[in-house]
Amino acid sequence: MRPLDFLGSIKLKLGVVIVAAVAVSVAAVWIGDRVGLSFLLGGVVAAALALAMVQFLAHGMTFPLREMVTAARAMARGDYSRRVTATSRDEVGELARAFNSMAGELEEVDRVRRDLVANASHELRTPLGALQARLENFIDGVEQPSREALEEALGQVERLGGLVEQLLDLSKLESGTAPLERVSVPAKTLLAHVAEESKAQAESQGVHLAVSSAPDELVLEVDVRRMHQVLVNLVANAIRHSPPDADVQVRASADPEHTRIEVTDDGPGIAADEVERVFERFYRSDRARSTHEGGAGLGLAIARWIVELHGGTIRADQSRTRGCRMVVELPR
Repeated sequence: MRPLDFLGSIKLKLGVVIVAAVAVSVAAVWIGDRVGLSFLLGGVVAAALALAMVQFLAHGMTFPLREMVTAARAMARGDYSRRVTATSRDEVGELARAFNSMAGELEEVDRVRRDLVANASHELRTPLGALQARLENFIDGVEQPSREALEEALGQVERLGGLVEQLLDLSKLESGTAPLERVSVPAKTLLAHVAEESKAQAESQGVHLAVSSAPDELVLEVDVRRMHQVLVNLVANAIRHSPPDADVQVRASADPEHTRIEVTDDGPGIAADEVERVFERFYRSDRARSTHEGGAGLGLAIARWIVELHGGTIRADQSRTRGCRMVVELPR
């Protein structure tokens, strides 16, 4: 029971406790005098009742603090699920709510860390297992080294190297050790370079890739290498999920406040319940997981970090009835 929770100040609560203790003491002495108790015995009874009243009221005031101590010890052991009671309106209640918020954030960070370790281990194990099996076959004489077999082994090594590079890149971005080197670059030039790099992939899948900029003289103030990385990833995803003979369009435009770059495809699109999750590390939709050449699920996470470092946003536009439109908005 916490009878003082309705009060909005710890000072006011302490004042109420003092007044209540004094009132109980005076009442006890007066009653003791009326019933004929000695002054000494009446004083002892009054002191006992006053201490009981203080204990009763103070217990509710300090209960969240004791809960925080217990929860903090549990968090030190790795248990971030503990929460404290935050019903009071005073400073202790504010502290309790801040503690609960911190505990929630730490729990989420711990979940992400566990998922990262588990997913990274899984993604590394797959090419390592395939590479180990192939090399063991070579050593045991089960299979003779051939150009095709060696190219496949090289592909697994390149996949491992790419995954490690993405993990290091994401770590640098999250820690803030990858500063941006902003320069002025014509949007048309940047998009042309992205199209050139993605041309081979588009041709291999029979996808038509088109880029445009409106106006033609639109200039971006970005880290060219990082923004190129973002757009190549978005275009690669669009091509990968597009059917043959489909169109992938990359368009840059501007309004008074933002520069917008859109990558549009005619693929299956992103389910509504996955719109936010696709930007999580190692997350891939079921459709992407069924694709043999699906990535590790780090590309969009890296893209989001890069765009946010530029002060912008990236999202999947759900206004289209089919396909997917990824929108990057940068402040002008």
